[in-house]
Amino acid sequence: MPGDAVRAENQGRKRSTLTAFLKSEAADKGFDICRITKPDAIPEAPARLRQFLAEGAHGTMEWLAETAERRSDPRVLWSNVRSIVMFGMNYGPEDDPRAILSRRERGAISVYAQNRDYHDVVKGRLKEIATRFAARAGEDVKVFVDTAPVMEKPLAEKAGIGWQGKHTNLVSREYGSWLFLGSLFTTADLDFDEPERDHCGSCRACLDACPTGAFPAPYQIDARRCISYLTIEHKGPIEPELRPLIGNRIYGCDDCLAACPWNKFARSASEMKLKPRDDLKEPELNFLLTLDDAAFRTFFSGSPVKRIGRDRFVRNALIAAGNSGEKGLIPHCKALVRDASPTVRGMAIWALSRLLPRDELVAFAGQCELETDNDVLSEWEMAGVSRCMS
Repeated sequence: MPGDAVRAENQGRKRSTLTAFLKSEAADKGFDICRITKPDAIPEAPARLRQFLAEGAHGTMEWLAETAERRSDPRVLWSNVRSIVMFGMNYGPEDDPRAILSRRERGAISVYAQNRDYHDVVKGRLKEIATRFAARAGEDVKVFVDTAPVMEKPLAEKAGIGWQGKHTNLVSREYGSWLFLGSLFTTADLDFDEPERDHCGSCRACLDACPTGAFPAPYQIDARRCISYLTIEHKGPIEPELRPLIGNRIYGCDDCLAACPWNKFARSASEMKLKPRDDLKEPELNFLLTLDDAAFRTFFSGSPVKRIGRDRFVRNALIAAGNSGEKGLIPHCKALVRDASPTVRGMAIWALSRLLPRDELVAFAGQCELETDNDVLSEWEMAGVSRCMS
């Protein structure tokens, strides 16, 4: 028994030492918060994910269904994991990101995408920590940032970083809505932190702020109505009834995040790579509508916006143009009716149907080549202009 007690004491000391080392490394590498949880901390996750998928609320994100088993249980993703370390990096804006929504001639890009791709920033720092920790602990490690099948928000809640609010995003008492998350899985035994409890109370500010009604109930989201999903993940045409509600949001949406009262405790990002680029804070639509593929790639080099591709992005900019009421954008929209992409052509027609008087739209349609793409033809038809050959 004395030997067992000594071994237990030594193991406890080792856990504490490794835990302190990790948290010190996290601070040194620019993370604002680091907490630890156990691999079996989210037993409710599989059932919640199954329900979400069964309702079709994931839209066209088939990868969520394909990775459901690994996603809902970290031990399925890696059977040897013994501790999960969650990291948070603050990317808080200096001002309310909703201010740009009244400037209809400008495009609104979500705060997180206004500079370097956070995947690169966060994962690079995690790899540095993982290398030093593995050498120190003599244990195996794996790092993940967003793109892997890891339920980061529930794990972050169990680790004590914050809680999942009624908008399903993570909320922190110290950083509000603005935390990038990353995780380190390890075979090492570490000291676990206490979970954070829900502090939403009766507040429903985030739910009421959603322009498209993407929350069927508190703590539930229907991605098919979420502007972030529609402008980033969704390919092809966006449902006509949702387009006017998107406003000038051309990449993502911050409304439910920005509405949270806990942001009164938030602070702006200290990491320079996460501070917004001046040319991405309020880009002009009349510039964005001129981007061809090469110019798009150059302008958004290093930005997460680049990953959706030029055609999807210009589709979004055309929806913003149609919602703007800005007659000066009409020439750009007319030019894009002849674009190589059917998706772009269709949205250009929709934008013109909002900006041009009907007689001018009909006259312009007569100057255009007849369409063969069904989606584009349907845009003409919805605009009240027949483009079918008799």
